[in-house]
Amino acid sequence: QVQMMESGGGSVQTGGSLRLSCVGSGSVTSTYCMAWFRQIPGKEREPVATIYSADHTTTYADSVKGRFTISLDNTRLTHTLQMNSLKPEDAATYYCAKGNPVVSDGVFSCPTAPSGFDSWGQGTQVIVSS
Repeated sequence: QVQMMESGGGSVQTGGSLRLSCVGSGSVTSTYCMAWFRQIPGKEREPVATIYSADHTTTYADSVKGRFTISLDNTRLTHTLQMNSLKPEDAATYYCAKGNPVVSDGVFSCPTAPSGFDSWGQGTQVIVSS
């Protein structure tokens, strides 16, 4: 199993930017999905962005489209989340995760439910002040 560790969280004012990084340690033998989720107390963990290792296809939550960018360095099992134009509602604990792709009608894609991911980081907090 791959171990994941996030870094880069912190406090920023509305409109500011942060860059989260996640380093995976271990080895992988097939294609995989990397993702960022976020969670605030009392609410379920929600997907923010995913990226598929084979072709770097990405998905984003509607609330972050156009503001957040996920990227992946396959050679180092490292993925990042560039967050721009941050809003107070983006404040949460952010988790990186690794999982396996799912296939439907012969097309591979990344899951978006937390249950689709088996390796998780410890979380990094993002605070956005207005």
